[in-house]
Amino acid sequence: MANTLLTIDMITRESLRLAHEKATFIGTINRQFDSSFGAADGKIGDTLRIRIPSEYTYRTGSRVMDVQDSEQVSTALVVATQAGVDMRFNSRELALDLDEFSKLHLEPAMANLISNIDATVLQGCTQATYNWATNAYPLLTTNVTTMSDVSSLTAPGWARTRMNQSLAPKGDRRIQVNSEVMNRIVGGTAAYFNPSGAISEQYREGLVARTAMADYYENERVWNMPHVSSVLVSSWQLAGFITTLGTQTVAVSTTQQLPVGMVFTLAGIYDCHPETKAQFAAAKQFTVVSSVFAATTTLTISPPIYISGPRQNVKSVYTASSVELSSRKIHLAGTTSVSFPTGLMYHRDAFTFATADLPLMGSSEKCVRRMYDGLSLRVWQDSDIRNDELLTRIDILYGYAAIRPAWACRLIGTGS
Repeated sequence: MANTLLTIDMITRESLRLAHEKATFIGTINRQFDSSFGAADGKIGDTLRIRIPSEYTYRTGSRVMDVQDSEQVSTALVVATQAGVDMRFNSRELALDLDEFSKLHLEPAMANLISNIDATVLQGCTQATYNWATNAYPLLTTNVTTMSDVSSLTAPGWARTRMNQSLAPKGDRRIQVNSEVMNRIVGGTAAYFNPSGAISEQYREGLVARTAMADYYENERVWNMPHVSSVLVSSWQLAGFITTLGTQTVAVSTTQQLPVGMVFTLAGIYDCHPETKAQFAAAKQFTVVSSVFAATTTLTISPPIYISGPRQNVKSVYTASSVELSSRKIHLAGTTSVSFPTGLMYHRDAFTFATADLPLMGSSEKCVRRMYDGLSLRVWQDSDIRNDELLTRIDILYGYAAIRPAWACRLIGTGS
């Protein structure tokens, strides 16, 4: 039986249900900070500082204590992006059954809204991820100019290795890849995929199954990593010295900008265990945060470079000194002038997404705010008496941050 008139509260709740279902990526990452921006207790403004655990060096024996200062590192979660979708209905449409109204109006509207938010957050989180894997173990002694398809569990296996080496917890791992990659992976390894045991996730779009310690999601919004057009990348190298622990800005001997999110390694600079500092076989991987074009290009990179101390994250085949990273050749991932759709494997707590409660405007019966699974949504309506229409806007205020990017790894390959 049709409703006499659909209420704004019914429309809000149905919009939230659809938003939750379609949140392929943002619904699978950390959401613990949503309450920090709530209307009742969210008096922190639009920025929340998230503290990163301190790190220390190891002492052996009973020698004199070597007391270390606690270096507090934090990252910012900024909730300042407002997005929405706007609609209009007439009296006849508002008299429809909720299911029919949802199918005709709310579902396409929410699909558009959440798809764009999901794509924005997935792109930003992928660009912030500096670990990456291909079908070959990423030693990277030269530029990777040719890549093969991600068509098996080999690349996800190397991604899992990178995450394990970064001490990412073994549970709550997910993978986002597009349909082409999913088709190739599942087609060649279907016997290894099992239904996911996460019942709550079975109602989220894109979930395929689980294998090799991760839930696999099919997502057409994966980011395309661009590449440089220059053919002279083999001559690129650092132009200055690394003298400060935690260096994030380096000069490069090229006059071409590297795109944000481009990943690279440095010749002779290797990754190391976060705790024991033992050298790994793979080169240390970096991502470009920003690039300033000048006589030499200045890059802001992630992670920061620590050549010693409790946060040491690189090992070198050269003498350990402040000049050891100078004149290091840069090895880029990818093929000149080719972009690569980039899959992402990650632990739930590598990234965080939060929404804030938007203020209620006008009379309460025309502006309603509801929360579902940490997702805050506001629906605001007003009438147009001349045209017998009800104008409706659906808004969400959100932000995201890469709080532990080491707990994630990209999957890069031709058409990956």
